[in-house]
Amino acid sequence: MGISVLMSLYEKEHPEYLKLALDSILTQTRPCDELILMKDGPLPQTLETVITEWEKKAQEKFPVYIYQFPHRVQLGRALAKGVLLCHQDYIARMDTDDIAVSNRFELQENYMLRHPEISVVGGGIEEFLPDGNYRKKLMPQKQSDILVYGKYRNPVNHVTVMFRKEAVLKAGNYCHFPLLEDYDLWNRMLAQGAKFHNLPQVLVHVRTGTEVYRRRGGYSYFLSHKKLRKQQYQLKLLNRAEYFSALVVSFIFAMQPTWLRAKLYQNYLRQKE
Repeated sequence: MGISVLMSLYEKEHPEYLKLALDSILTQTRPCDELILMKDGPLPQTLETVITEWEKKAQEKFPVYIYQFPHRVQLGRALAKGVLLCHQDYIARMDTDDIAVSNRFELQENYMLRHPEISVVGGGIEEFLPDGNYRKKLMPQKQSDILVYGKYRNPVNHVTVMFRKEAVLKAGNYCHFPLLEDYDLWNRMLAQGAKFHNLPQVLVHVRTGTEVYRRRGGYSYFLSHKKLRKQQYQLKLLNRAEYFSALVVSFIFAMQPTWLRAKLYQNYLRQKE
């Protein structure tokens, strides 16, 4: 059993954040066996320089495979291709502006080895804000609790996830589902009976701020959720009453002003340090 790390990168990423994210992969107590980096369209030279310099260091420990899309295809399509390119049985997702804790891969691999019935294992995140404050988002651990939680909220922190490649391919792989690529995949896997688990530890430090809260709102964001709720109903993950309830909650949350959404996230949907 080996670990592939799958990342997708596009032109608007911050070079310094990318370097920190990549360096956190190099310092893992359980080194990965390969990194698959998807370039989602042409990149500016600042990002190319970070990749080139980091690749020289990384290849002393594990191979780095880079796939270049000629134009931007967006996250779902990029990850779908990336999954197919991974050579290992376990795939760990990593975002290009977050920082993995040093024993993240070790914790997840050990759990997967002890529990062969588990297809997806995630964990907690610690968000750090521009004002220096921190918030935690810990997730339900048991399958029964994950199923209930997933009716209204994404049941896995995508940036923390490690999954079995074969289980993701069985469910149809990632799809083009803007803003909700992972939630869409988890729904299809859960509907097939795939088993999930979230570790109680924080696995990734996540950069957040006003722009993140802005992206999680607006009418287009609601329309994506509306499509997702319909999918959940068709997959029998929601009954009729839950479906309409989820639609209302999604609409109210998406259409709030950004400042109010930020307060809800920070004060009610996260745990304070």
